[in-house]
Amino acid sequence: METNDIKTLTVHLDVNNLLVLFAEQLSSLLGDQLVGLYLTGSLTYGDFDPESSDIDFLAVLTHALSKEQLGQIEAMHVQIGKSFPKWAKRLEGSYITKDMLGGVQPPKQSRPYINGGRLRDFVYGNEWVLNLYVLHECGVTLYGVPVKELVEPVAISQVREASKKDLHDDWAPKLHDPKAFDDEDYESGHLQAYAILTMCRILYREFNDEVASKRKSSAWVKTVYPHWADLVGKAENWQHGSELGATAETLDFIRFTMDEVG
Repeated sequence: METNDIKTLTVHLDVNNLLVLFAEQLSSLLGDQLVGLYLTGSLTYGDFDPESSDIDFLAVLTHALSKEQLGQIEAMHVQIGKSFPKWAKRLEGSYITKDMLGGVQPPKQSRPYINGGRLRDFVYGNEWVLNLYVLHECGVTLYGVPVKELVEPVAISQVREASKKDLHDDWAPKLHDPKAFDDEDYESGHLQAYAILTMCRILYREFNDEVASKRKSSAWVKTVYPHWADLVGKAENWQHGSELGATAETLDFIRFTMDEVG
């Protein structure tokens, strides 16, 4: 995609300008090592809320970043954050190598991951399949090889399987954790809202074939399960810097979701 196209990519001028700067700086820094830079997440399927959503991306490389390059990448993100302070902690994404795209099984190697303004190493879990599905179906190429030439389609049955596994592996343990929503890197309200909307998406995926956007999933849950409408509405309306105060209700919703999808 040309710079001029990115400038009009979304209705959010500051987001477009950030993406222009990001694509230009990353391609300048990495050169031929950068296979492609892709926009994914809520901005790509009409679910973006500038008060609560992140700007999600995936950078695909020919080979892993060196220690020196990691430092340069981190410095780049700091500078972008200074230019766009609203998004300093909300530009979120991973730097993976092309060979990690070989299948639906999560890669065993870790990848550099920027979130909350910090660059760390993480290994993919069940979210790998979910991310691949959304990337293929809705991803936008900001730079390099077109996304559909790089990412194979993912069957909805594989998405459902990964979604259920995510529920049991990552969310069920929180039912027995008194500090389930305590994390020094995140606001408790953020974690509760994220959990509630994730449950909506898990429920939606179980019974529907389309990409489970937060907006579509939460609207569906409020219609099909109206007794959860108030809690879902609180999560939808949550904004950064505010509390949600719904720990018990959130845990109850996780239990309910487990009962519904098995």
